[in-house]
Amino acid sequence: MLKVGIIGYGTIGTDVARAILNGEAGAVELKAVLVRNLEKIKDREASPFIITNNAEEFFSQSLDVVIETAGHEALRQYGVKTLQSGSDIIILSVGAFSDDGLYQNMLHIAKENNRKMIIPSGAIAGLDRIAAGSVGPMDEVTITTRKPPKAWFGTIIEEQIDLHAVTEPYCAFEGVARDSARLFPENVNVSAALSLAGVGLDQTKVKIYVDPTVSNNVHEIEARGKFGKVSLQIENTPSPNPKTGFIVAMSTIKTLRNLSTPLIIGI
Repeated sequence: MLKVGIIGYGTIGTDVARAILNGEAGAVELKAVLVRNLEKIKDREASPFIITNNAEEFFSQSLDVVIETAGHEALRQYGVKTLQSGSDIIILSVGAFSDDGLYQNMLHIAKENNRKMIIPSGAIAGLDRIAAGSVGPMDEVTITTRKPPKAWFGTIIEEQIDLHAVTEPYCAFEGVARDSARLFPENVNVSAALSLAGVGLDQTKVKIYVDPTVSNNVHEIEARGKFGKVSLQIENTPSPNPKTGFIVAMSTIKTLRNLSTPLIIGI
């Protein structure tokens, strides 16, 4: 039985926890959840797992795997500690690796402690194909992200346009993945994951649109290289938090299944 902890108990964290408790994540036991504010957690005394804001209590649970669902700052705060505690880490806030120092440090600590940093496909598809293609020369990887206006409230895009009044697609960013991951920490972790699978954060080209003509979160990926060419369009149903989609939690659950089953498909 795989012993699991979750950092963060927002939309994704609660969905993953529920799936584990319902037996949907394979041979997995949820031992603890680390949160910032205990007062926001209702009925925590009745929980079948520990809910704590004490990092030492959380990391004392002899966890096999820790799932980070709480954002860039949480990964900066607890990524190294997770690996040093003897746990593998499933990383959802991949955009935090726009900080190359954090990325290199966590890689070093993971190697030192014989631990793994695991990045699920999350909101996009085709990471297996991109990662395989990167074994040979890869010429270009691009991703275009389109989300409805409600997904961009609370971001710097509010300084560019009136999100209540936008009536046609608006290109809010065009550049490389390192910059998009830094500027939009909740919305485009997908570009960072794609970059690490392929040609890197400084070579992966990114366009970001506020698009009132779509109701789903849309990602369009194109890649060319020795392997050939791949073109993908993904439309994700937004979760109650419109910055993300249900598929992110589902991808995390599938990753747990991979870690706890003798049959692994699609890596």
